Amino acid sequence: MRAAHVVEPCADRPVEALRVGDLADPQPPPGWVGVDVRAGALNMHDIWTLRGVAGRPHGGPHVIGSDAAGVADGRDVVVYPVLPTAPDGRTVTHATLLPDAGHGLLAERVVVPAGHLVPKPAALSWAEAACLPTAWLTAYRMLFTKATVGPGRVVLVQGAGGGVATAAVGLAVAAGATVVVTSRSPAKRERALALGAAVALDVGDRVPELADVVVETVGPATFAHSVRSTRAGGVIVVCGGTSGFTAQLDLPRLFAREITVHGSTMGSLDEFRALVDYVDTHGIRPAVDSVVDLADVRAQAARMLASTAFGKLCVSLT
Repeated sequence: MRAAHVVEPCADRPVEALRVGDLADPQPPPGWVGVDVRAGALNMHDIWTLRGVAGRPHGGPHVIGSDAAGVADGRDVVVYPVLPTAPDGRTVTHATLLPDAGHGLLAERVVVPAGHLVPKPAALSWAEAACLPTAWLTAYRMLFTKATVGPGRVVLVQGAGGGVATAAVGLAVAAGATVVVTSRSPAKRERALALGAAVALDVGDRVPELADVVVETVGPATFAHSVRSTRAGGVIVVCGGTSGFTAQLDLPRLFAREITVHGSTMGSLDEFRALVDYVDTHGIRPAVDSVVDLADVRAQAARMLASTAFGKLCVSLT
């Protein structure tokens, strides 16, 4: 099978560590099933793997990828990419992604736990369906588990072009919220408005109305603005830090406004099922930046590093 993999990580030149080649088909352990992958998508976690930051359970080729949609036993499915953390599938205490356990999904043939397959919405293309497992699940948990988003709520999404950010816009708009986005790129601000955002601002600009919920994926470059832009009793939900991992905190504003800050990682199997149903019911189409053949996956990794994409960077394996 063809697979995108890393043999030796490279902290300084992660794209050069990414290889595409033939590997042996994986054999499913008891209770696992095979999936013929039709499309996948890249995430920052893949870049961390290429840099050697994310864990590798064994030596030799390590298949990357935590997003996949494909066919299993004649069924069109989307793969839930988190290893089980509770028998009922309702809790996530520490999200271990399948690739970190040696079961990367950016390959023509993969194996996953049998219960991790969710029917693919018929209205979605393979690439659109492959957007859902990581970024869209992360956004869903941030908005609807860690916060309460619905009609009349104001949601601020920092960094409008990323996978989680575009997912948050689509999900919050479908919920009836008023969405404000920020980006340094005028083109990305325009595209966010086309997704349904009500207001698009340059990073750091004053928001027209303080937010009930802030979706924070950027980190130090935007965190002070996030705190300034949150109403009394509001919520900031943090899932990453594309600009770094150490942010200064405005403590007086935080406690005077009684702002809550939540960390959030991925989501449970129940949340994933709810996300897929939500997307299908509301007719949401994930924003896909581009789709390339697996042979050209390095180009997608380079775009991710350059932060030039709007939406998900997808890969076709058909």
